[in-house]
Amino acid sequence: MTAQQPRKRIALVAHDARKADLIAWIGANIAALDGHAYWATGTTGQKVRTAHPNLDVTPLKSGPLGGDQQIGAMIAEGRIDMLVFFVDPMTAQPHDVDVKALTRLATLYNIPMACNEATADMIVSSPHFAGGYVPRAASFTDYETRKV
Repeated sequence: MTAQQPRKRIALVAHDARKADLIAWIGANIAALDGHAYWATGTTGQKVRTAHPNLDVTPLKSGPLGGDQQIGAMIAEGRIDMLVFFVDPMTAQPHDVDVKALTRLATLYNIPMACNEATADMIVSSPHFAGGYVPRAASFTDYETRKV
């Protein structure tokens, strides 16, 4: 991270079958990812901290125990700038509704979200990642002022 590059607040989530892929992706992109702040669901956060001890990672609860919802709340509060969520599309998840809610919030609040390595690579290699890009804030005025 350079002096002019703003510190990003990045959420990390990975299903069990994709945790090793996330660790490897971080390692391959460590130069771009170093110096940012991270929050991660339980086991993912522990594994990232072990593999990359120089990263500033705050582990939350495990996804099925509320970690996905903790990250979702942080997104809704404007405390997360990017979500990297390596999804396992081949395994049913017992907390699938939480996963859907998390991806819905990232979409709703207009933050970049990567569900695989290719998308994550595109995001961190973008000049927007290294620069001061700020996504347009989502406006909910029409929804909040609707007649019920």
